[in-house]
Amino acid sequence: MKLRINYISKKNVNFMVRLGIVLVIGVIIGSMILANFMYMQYQTKLIETNAGEPVMVGPVEYIITFDGTHEGSKDVKPENIFVMIGIVAKNTGDEKTLLSGGQFYLIDEKNQKHEAVFGEFTPKDLLLQELESNKSIEVTTQFDIPFDEDANYKIIIRPQKEQSTVDTASICLINC
Repeated sequence: MKLRINYISKKNVNFMVRLGIVLVIGVIIGSMILANFMYMQYQTKLIETNAGEPVMVGPVEYIITFDGTHEGSKDVKPENIFVMIGIVAKNTGDEKTLLSGGQFYLIDEKNQKHEAVFGEFTPKDLLLQELESNKSIEVTTQFDIPFDEDANYKIIIRPQKEQSTVDTASICLINC
């Protein structure tokens, strides 16, 4: 009985090592490309504009205006002063969507984020509103802040979860 021993030449070993290195490098590059693609798909897209100009956040087109300041109502008084914004929102999508005061944030000159304050100051105050397809509404909301008329203020609009968008708007409200 003869034993057969396969002889692997140095040339074959070098080829297999090189092939293995090329495959490992290919897998690393492929995973980097896939990771970059996924990162770009879910990266927040910041849209910057000025008050009074239309901006799209998902299926909703917004026009934000500075509507002044006020001292609240007899039931709700601010800690500082209320800064009121006007919101015109139009649903350009095919389905109903929600609009909430919680989507809006005021960013002051110190980059501090202030949430909207809910109250019934006017009949147009926004709490939670269903927005029909191809319909628009005009509402207001306000923020309780130490207001300085010479300071820079921005409004940030974030989409509702069901709107499935990565768009976020930054709107220069005053003094930008």
